[in-house]
Amino acid sequence: MSADLKLVNEKDEETTKEQYVVNYLKSMIAIEQAMEPYKEQKKELRKEYIDNGWLTRHDLWSAIKALRLYEQEADMDDLNDMFDTVEKQFGKKE
Repeated sequence: MSADLKLVNEKDEETTKEQYVVNYLKSMIAIEQAMEPYKEQKKELRKEYIDNGWLTRHDLWSAIKALRLYEQEADMDDLNDMFDTVEKQFGKKE
């Protein structure tokens, strides 16, 4: 392959990568803009539960954390072991 042809191929590859980056970023921006109203609804839902005294901020945090762990199929025994290790190293929080 000639040096000129190799240079053209490398330039095409860079252009393609740049195009992928730009397309990816445009898609991410569109998705984030579409999600914005839902983020506001989520804040309002959280505020409603706290304002009505149905749950505390800590209750909501714990529930969401539990849901995320469930979704990730977390091994609770491993998590408890790790928690115990951290607690031994840093002491109990008061």
